[in-house]
Amino acid sequence: MRACRLKNYPGSAQLSAQYTQGQKKVTEFMFSNKLFSRILLVAMSATFLLPLAHAQKRTTGFASDDDAFLALRDASRRNDAGRAADIAANLGNYPIPSYVDYYQLKPRLKDASPSELQAYLARYNGSAIADRLRNDWLLDLGKRRDWITFDEQYPQFQLNDDTQVKCYALMSKAAKGVKVADEARALLNVPKDFGEGCVALVAALMENKQFDEDDLWAQIRLASDTGSTDYVRRFVPLTGIEDGSLVAAMDKPASIVARGVGFRRVRHEVYVVAMGRIAKNNPAQAADVLSNNTLLLNKKQEAFAWAQIAYQASMKLAPEAVQYWRKAGNAPLSLEAHQWKIRAALRAGDWKLVQAGIEAMPASLRDDAAWTYWLARALREDGKLDAANARFQLIAPQTNFYGQLALEELGQKITIPPRALPVTDEEIAPMASNAGFRRALKFFDLDLRFEGYREWNWELRKMNDRQLLAAAEFARRSDVLDRMVNTSDRTKTEFDFTQRFPAPYRDIMRATTQRQGMEMAWVYGLIRQESRFIMNARSHVGASGLMQLMPATAKHVAKKIGMTDFVHSQVNEIETNILLGTSYLNMVLSDLEGSQTMATAAYNAGPGRPRTWRSSLPRQVEGAIFAESIPFSETRDYVKKVLSNATYYAAMFEGKPQSLKARLGSVAPAAFVPTDLP
Repeated sequence: MRACRLKNYPGSAQLSAQYTQGQKKVTEFMFSNKLFSRILLVAMSATFLLPLAHAQKRTTGFASDDDAFLALRDASRRNDAGRAADIAANLGNYPIPSYVDYYQLKPRLKDASPSELQAYLARYNGSAIADRLRNDWLLDLGKRRDWITFDEQYPQFQLNDDTQVKCYALMSKAAKGVKVADEARALLNVPKDFGEGCVALVAALMENKQFDEDDLWAQIRLASDTGSTDYVRRFVPLTGIEDGSLVAAMDKPASIVARGVGFRRVRHEVYVVAMGRIAKNNPAQAADVLSNNTLLLNKKQEAFAWAQIAYQASMKLAPEAVQYWRKAGNAPLSLEAHQWKIRAALRAGDWKLVQAGIEAMPASLRDDAAWTYWLARALREDGKLDAANARFQLIAPQTNFYGQLALEELGQKITIPPRALPVTDEEIAPMASNAGFRRALKFFDLDLRFEGYREWNWELRKMNDRQLLAAAEFARRSDVLDRMVNTSDRTKTEFDFTQRFPAPYRDIMRATTQRQGMEMAWVYGLIRQESRFIMNARSHVGASGLMQLMPATAKHVAKKIGMTDFVHSQVNEIETNILLGTSYLNMVLSDLEGSQTMATAAYNAGPGRPRTWRSSLPRQVEGAIFAESIPFSETRDYVKKVLSNATYYAAMFEGKPQSLKARLGSVAPAAFVPTDLP
């Protein structure tokens, strides 16, 4: 793989040409004089092979510069500044100097002078890695409360996608007397992104009276809801609690509940946190306890407690969740709790609660395609057809799960949009010479996909549709299909679905699926989501290949289908991976009564879990509601995308309109029955 990509880097073409020319001369001379040809062969080899050998092994102690670069990256990530400097000193001619310099500079960021950091930013101005260094520097400046330098650098942070940096920016404003409480409340909604900066922001706003106790306890409840125990601990000094009760509410909630509600506000708030923690394991138990201990809580605190119980009950798909939500009234909710309130209402068929819950969402959440669709459905159930259709029309142009569903609600089927004019070689040429794309390809060759994605996506930020189509075509020609799909997916008005929905290895896939009586479109839809057609894709849990097979699953399926000589190293072979993956998918489909919705969920989460989720249904529901209420966020997103993909693939393969709603079908409640599938 590396050799075929070497052509993208300066100097390699000349070296290759020199080597080829030398070989030709040696061959000609050998025919005329065997003795001298041998002598010349040695000399020519030294002359023409030395540059290539030097390019591959110029860093002391490493087999190649690439190996040295990977070691540099590792040293930098370990904050080993000395080791990083030693390795970087021998990488002066590496084709990605911006990263060599970054990895050398990052471990000593705290000790580097502002002039050195600014020199780096100037040298690589406009690049993805320069923006990354500015991100790192802003975090350090925020921790040191160096607001003068922070304020100079922050406007130049182009991505501005770091919540902690945004918290420091609000702290800087607040330090100058600017009122930022509303901005802070809107920002502080995902504790896992907080870091030191966001906890410090809460403390600063408490100190200057922009936040009050209600704001503080709202943050503590949010951290508790999301299981962010560490952040709850960090907030303890702001509460004035010295008896350890808040930490106990997180770690040993039963002990807090056993001591009673108490009379002071702090005791009440700690009690509410403890109720939420008990509900995490047993919502029904928490509801029983709360029902008998509400006299000393005020209405707001009682609503908070019920909201926490309702949230946990919703994620556990408990049928009682809806009645808990009614008791919670209009209690303030986290972004996740808002969404789970609607999911519980959908499972229960309570369209009035669906409508009220979505209308109570913050605008940024309410305008999401999912909640636009479900609000339109609720309005239609309420007889407000014009209002419903207006909302369906807002998202029907979107080429995603909810756009497809909205299109069907408007009486249309799903088709492939007209293909844009093919991009020309002249349009592709700038993409082939794009330095960021060349860096990305180099990173992909090194199997550094995160760095490759950063470089690739950075270049896409300001491209128009024609440029995106050209970049996608360049990705196709460079054999990085996942970037082709990702890039083409971004177009708004011009479309090329051959880029968005590729079908490689089609002969193998057709033969394999036909043999098993499976729908090829569904399998391709699953692969597009599983691996994005990355040949050597490997997940963090060990799944491999196009169809992301776990070792135990591959072994089980191989045995079932009679592959007696199967060894795990075969799992990345194209034909074997497709055979094992489709065989397993077919087994799961048969095991789940032919429901693609259930089988898709099973392929991602395991075949037992969809059975559990189905067993708690209070009634038969449409497949879209079952998918919407899957408790695992990864699986929920996966099912929607796989079936949306499959619908487009079917439209492409069959050349006729399709129905996503028909593909989703419906799911009826059924008692849990164990399965022997892995």
